Amino acid sequence: MTVADIATLTRLLTGTTSNEYTNAQLLITVNAAQERISGRILTETSGGKWKWGDINYTALPTYTQNLVAGTSFYAIDALTGPLVILGAEVLDNDGNGHILKPITLEDIHRQGIALSDYLSTNGLPIEYEKREHGVILRPAPAAANVTLTAGLTIFFLRGMSAITDMTSTTAIGFPLPWHDYLAYAAAHTWAVAKELSNVNILKIEMIEKERDLLKFISIRNQDDRPIMTNKFENYF
Repeated sequence: MTVADIATLTRLLTGTTSNEYTNAQLLITVNAAQERISGRILTETSGGKWKWGDINYTALPTYTQNLVAGTSFYAIDALTGPLVILGAEVLDNDGNGHILKPITLEDIHRQGIALSDYLSTNGLPIEYEKREHGVILRPAPAAANVTLTAGLTIFFLRGMSAITDMTSTTAIGFPLPWHDYLAYAAAHTWAVAKELSNVNILKIEMIEKERDLLKFISIRNQDDRPIMTNKFENYF
């Protein structure tokens, strides 16, 4: 289904016209439904081997940022929906990439080291800590050890791309059999607001479609199955 199809189906389910359930209103309710379902999908898949992403994005979610000598904290709130961080790398002064090891504040304190003393000399970062809306590189980069321009790379998972035009022929970004979930979710929001008699029916259909989509997403990696093998041990 396309975005325009979602708008048509939503109005059919609510018995409305484009003058009643306007495109501006649909943009809010359909995008809200997208945000909800993409969050649920990421919950199901972020720990698996096949990461999910909206088919409407043209590039993989890889974010680069300039490094600043002596600066350890780098905000990532400017990313497009950075819901899950998969890893990070830095470039050394020769342009070679180095994988950063994830670490937590608790890991540092368990070593009996205060933050002010932990990897306190600027150099080539070897670890990163996720904190609130950013990452902390340890040690902070030194100009002599890193490539400052686009020297930090963060790999992440994001939510769905926002719909900007309800008349668009753009396809929905998750598997086809459940595209109508968005229409039922948007219709349910309208039904709640207008106290329609079919509000419970719409809710049941919405929940069922969400459940079936998440079930499919959780088992779609069928080419990676555990194989039972015999283990031989010699006791002689």
